[in-house]
Amino acid sequence: MFSGIVEEAGKITNLQHEKENLHITVSCSFVNELKIDQSVSHNGVCLTVVNMNGTEYTVTAIQETLIKSNLGRVKIGDGINLERSMKMNGRLDGHIVQGHVDQTAICTEIKEADGSWYFTFEYDPTLGNITVEKGSVTVNGVSLTVVNSQDSSFQVAIIPYTYNFTNFHEFEIGTVVNLEFDIIGKYIAKILKQQNG
Repeated sequence: MFSGIVEEAGKITNLQHEKENLHITVSCSFVNELKIDQSVSHNGVCLTVVNMNGTEYTVTAIQETLIKSNLGRVKIGDGINLERSMKMNGRLDGHIVQGHVDQTAICTEIKEADGSWYFTFEYDPTLGNITVEKGSVTVNGVSLTVVNSQDSSFQVAIIPYTYNFTNFHEFEIGTVVNLEFDIIGKYIAKILKQQNG
């Protein structure tokens, strides 16, 4: 379980394909605090640490993960948003994030707003996911508040800290991102679909 408050934008240092799996090696400042079998969120995807070596660690993404997320598109040198699982004795600063990406979206607009930024993302609404105005959404593992919620798109407002300390500053028009929709909203949408189906 995560909160969507990114600790650090790590760097991808190696990618190794093995059959349909992808081993992703990441460099970050807290490797010495990790242990094998620990869960870490990578652009919002919960993956298990399988190897550690100095200032780097490795996780494995299976085909299902590569299909549903942007991890199959990453390259060596890319920044990747990292968050270790949340401690149950601390504050929940973001919202409840499971680390289970629902689908990807495409960045369609970036507007600077005198010290902050508005990012617009479009996604496929036929998969049954929705956003609501002022609701929560996770974009590449970052807990954000939805503005301008539409049927197949939404915007988020990004403050300078988030822009600089996550991989949001690497986004361009056409960048593919991971989305995890609010878990409560997903349950409500499913219940309504069952009642109306």
